[in-house]
Amino acid sequence: MRIVVCVKEVLDPDAVNNYAVAGRLEIGADGKTLTQTAIPRLMNGYDEQAIEAALRLRDAGAEFTLCVLSVGSDPDKLLKHAAALGAEELISIQVDPATLDPQATAKLLASQIQASGGAEVVFCGRQASDDDQGVVPVLIAEHLNMSVVTVAREIRLESDALTIIRATPEGDEIVRAACPAVVTITNELGEPRYPTASAKIKARRVKPTIVTPAELSLSAEEIAPKVLLKQQFVPEVQGNCEFLEGDAAQVAGQLLEKLRAEGTLQ
Repeated sequence: MRIVVCVKEVLDPDAVNNYAVAGRLEIGADGKTLTQTAIPRLMNGYDEQAIEAALRLRDAGAEFTLCVLSVGSDPDKLLKHAAALGAEELISIQVDPATLDPQATAKLLASQIQASGGAEVVFCGRQASDDDQGVVPVLIAEHLNMSVVTVAREIRLESDALTIIRATPEGDEIVRAACPAVVTITNELGEPRYPTASAKIKARRVKPTIVTPAELSLSAEEIAPKVLLKQQFVPEVQGNCEFLEGDAAQVAGQLLEKLRAEGTLQ
């Protein structure tokens, strides 16, 4: 059995938020990219949880080869972290991610999965923390002709099928999906594990496999973006704060009057 986890390298969202709160987040002259070079890059948090989902299946006794696959990332940083967690196969498709859109990314990932022997299960994070679109997993399923189950918070592998608990706004939903399938993992799965120090040292010697689009028989036209980023900007956030003075009863009365005056309360 083979399980593939697709991962993405993103800017540290906490660092981005800190820059934004401090008013130091700036877009470059091209109107599309950030000027800050000090913001670290790391694995998308949802994708880490996708690896954790696979590792929990292994903890439960499932036997499989775990492959972690990325597009346009730094393989020495991103994929070696996956190796330290227990991935046996590491594959990086080398292409500038700025030249791709979701459909092109999905086509590259799906082509590599097919070229390397397919997969019984493909795990992805529910979305990436940088663009929050969450469409790549669904497009992968379309390219591979697989069923897709989204926002999974718990997964059990039973023979050739998956029992999945989905986290929905209305509550948990239990579904059963035959393999092969694409499953997206949500943060309700829980905190991902950290690799041990010895595993990190061992992972330094691992060499990820580097693949190019040409090796996947994909032309520049086939992975040309159909959706183009035209502009990115940091919105101005304005906050107005008014302090009410007096004892608790007076402050409560003033607050109610203001809320009624604004129409918030009738």
